[in-house]
Amino acid sequence: MSAEPLEIHLEEQDLSRGLREDVRVGLTATPKWLPPKWFYDARGSELFEEITRLPEYYPTRAERAVLAAHADDIAELTGAKTLIELGSGSSGKTRLLLDAFTRHGDLGTFVPLDVSVSALRRSTGQIAAAYPGLRVRGIVGDFTRHLDRLPTGGRRLVLFLGGTIGNLLPVDRAEFLTATRAALEPGDWLLVGTDLVKDPSVIVPAYDDAAGVTAEFNRNVLRVINRELGADFDPEAFRHVAVWDPEHEWIEMRLRAERPVRVRVLDLDVEFAAGEELRTEVSAKFRPEGIGRELVAAGFDRQAFWTDPDGLFGVSLARAD
Repeated sequence: MSAEPLEIHLEEQDLSRGLREDVRVGLTATPKWLPPKWFYDARGSELFEEITRLPEYYPTRAERAVLAAHADDIAELTGAKTLIELGSGSSGKTRLLLDAFTRHGDLGTFVPLDVSVSALRRSTGQIAAAYPGLRVRGIVGDFTRHLDRLPTGGRRLVLFLGGTIGNLLPVDRAEFLTATRAALEPGDWLLVGTDLVKDPSVIVPAYDDAAGVTAEFNRNVLRVINRELGADFDPEAFRHVAVWDPEHEWIEMRLRAERPVRVRVLDLDVEFAAGEELRTEVSAKFRPEGIGRELVAAGFDRQAFWTDPDGLFGVSLARAD
């Protein structure tokens, strides 16, 4: 069975409008910031895939280990008929679950949702070819805005993997979980991956690798703004910085101006003092009891929590009350 035509709820002009708004707000704020979603043009996605294979970057390997060990449990516990993946990207780890549902259930539909048309077209084609009995229905959308467009009917399992929930600030995280619950029916399920709090000596190198791939990934957001908005950032004038914040238990990626920098973007003249930093990502780390409380507050009942053998990464399976 071939993949169905993509269902598009996010047009190019929507992305352009969103980028312009984020750049205008973030670069005029104190301190300056940009949201991490603008890393992921074609080059940014390639760089991130490279990051996931680096020796320092443990989250992908650890989460994969959890899913490999417990995919059959997830299939048996949920009995899901529809699998929905938010921010699906390449859907690489999802195949572990698709294989398990093939063995244990009668999964009928896989629905990946992502902002990237090209990534979705590629991944849906690959999934449809690998699982010929599965209906594959890709949705081009933003998981913070388009949860109301998710398909209804049947028992659904929503996947939110990769620790992506950690990129949301606490208030945004609460809104997202509440909106996800509102989009589900009682008895539907949510599977969420969370990087766990651990020694910063393990966390920081995952965001500041020796080969400099993460640094290139971080600076790529400036190249995206140059290309899409006609800005004149010099990416090489900024140094990649990864900082652990023990109070909030998250890591921040920043770009630090190596010298005074003046940038023209939109109708703005944006100035950076030497040493001034632009925050490009927050990646929160979780404690098992903390993510459990957040799920309950949003209307979920956590049924299971698993970690990899080293306790680096946690996966929660929660049912909508």
